[in-house]
Amino acid sequence: MLAENSIKVMGSEERQVSIGRLCIGGKAPLAVIAGPCAVENEQMLRETARQVTQAGAQMIRGGAFKPRSSPYSFQGLGLPGLKILHRIGQEMRVPVVTEVLDSGDVDMVAEYADVLQVGARNMQNFALLRKLGTIDKPVILKRGLAATIEEWLLAAEYIMVGGNEKVILCERGIRTHEHWTRNTLDLSAVAVVKNRSNLPIIVDPSHATGHTHLVAPMARAAVAAGADGLMIEVHPCPEKAMSDGQQSLTPNQFQKLMTELSRVAAAVGRCDI
Repeated sequence: MLAENSIKVMGSEERQVSIGRLCIGGKAPLAVIAGPCAVENEQMLRETARQVTQAGAQMIRGGAFKPRSSPYSFQGLGLPGLKILHRIGQEMRVPVVTEVLDSGDVDMVAEYADVLQVGARNMQNFALLRKLGTIDKPVILKRGLAATIEEWLLAAEYIMVGGNEKVILCERGIRTHEHWTRNTLDLSAVAVVKNRSNLPIIVDPSHATGHTHLVAPMARAAVAAGADGLMIEVHPCPEKAMSDGQQSLTPNQFQKLMTELSRVAAAVGRCDI
C-alpha cells in the first residue's frame, strides 16, 4: 500500500496536464507523441516531424542525450541535438519532449524542451526528481525496469513535493523472464494507476515490445485499457536508424496506426484524436 503521507497522487478527479494548447489526461482527447528515438540530424528530424504531425501526432519526441546500455552505442548529439529539436518544434508549432539524464542538465534541457522525460533507468534518481520538482515544466516519468507501481507513484511524489505537479506517468514495460519481447508491457498498470492515482498515464509500446510488428497491436490495446496517450517511435528509414530502429514505425505505418487508434478511441468512449 502507498505510504500514508503519499497524498498528492490520490483524488477522485483526474488531473489534466497542459502543454501549450494540448491537454493530457482526464476527458481530453487521446494524446500522441511521435518521432525518432534519437535526433540524428536536422533533415531527418524535420521530415519525420512533418509526416507524424500531418498524420495527427500532437507532440514530437527525440532524444538528444541517450542513456544506452553499451558505452559504445550512439549517445546522442547532446546540446546541438537539443537545439535542433527546439528549432523544429518552433517551426512546426508543436511541443517537443526529450529526456534529461542528470540533475545538472535540467535547466539547460528545460530551456529548449516543452516537456522533460525521465527515462526508466532514472526513475529512482532522486536528485534528478527533486530538481525537476523545482521547475515549471511538465515531466513524463517512465516506469523503472523492474519497479512496482507503488515505487513508480512514490517517484512521482518526489517531483510533486517540490511544487511541480505537472507529472505524466508512462508505462513502458518491465523486465521479466520473457525473451520474445524487449520488455513485458504491463497494461494492467494503466487500470491500477487510474484507480490509485489521479495522474495522467500514457503508454510507450515501442520500448515495451522492442519489435515493429508488435507496436500497433499494443498501441491499440493501450487505448482500449484507458491510456491517456501514446509515445511512439517513428523513423523514415528504420533499418538505418542510429538507435532502436528495430522498434520504429515508418511514417506510412504510423499514419495507418493513427486511423486505427481513432476507431478504438471512439469504441471505448475516448474523445477522438
